Amino acid sequence: MSPPVRDILEQQVFIGGAHRTFGSLSAADARAHADALRAAVGWGPTARVAPVAQAWRELSLAMDRAGAGVVADLEPDVIGELAPRLWVTLPG
Repeated sequence: MSPPVRDILEQQVFIGGAHRTFGSLSAADARAHADALRAAVGWGPTARVAPVAQAWRELSLAMDRAGAGVVADLEPDVIGELAPRLWVTLPG
């Protein structure tokens, strides 16, 4: 695994009330986080959360399709593509 992907997998995310490494998250964790973010979407500045919530949902679907138990089981290109959209790494 390339160093940049390894670094992404080791990023800490606050999910389910605790800090965890991104690579250790399950599809259920990603779905729950997507639901929590979606619940926070409203008008004005909070509308910007919607694409992030959608990206977390896409992560859970990608994990289901790949049969991945945790994020680290996904292909590196999938991880690299989704990480900025999830705000696990900064976009851009």
